[in-house]
Amino acid sequence: MSYAALAGLFLIGPMLITALAVTLRRPGRRWWAITAGTIAALLVMTAVFDSLMIAADLFRFDQSQLLGPRIGLAPIEDLAWPLAAGLLLPSAWLLLTPERER
Repeated sequence: MSYAALAGLFLIGPMLITALAVTLRRPGRRWWAITAGTIAALLVMTAVFDSLMIAADLFRFDQSQLLGPRIGLAPIEDLAWPLAAGLLLPSAWLLLTPERER
């Protein structure tokens, strides 16, 4: 299984939970802005620190399983994990927090 296929499978759950949370709770602009900012910060940190770890030769990727595009030294597929976390955690909070407490 390629890294892209694995990342795609991993993103299905967080995307479904986000869709459910958005449909049921209808978050406002503030929620969207905070979620987008969180995702952006996680993506930048992942690109930077993964590039540093790859440069230090702490791990390697099978080149035949990669799509090709990179951000720094990090393959684009590596950005699925922070994207999933950035979607899943705010969406779960939105679903699990009673309306009066938000």
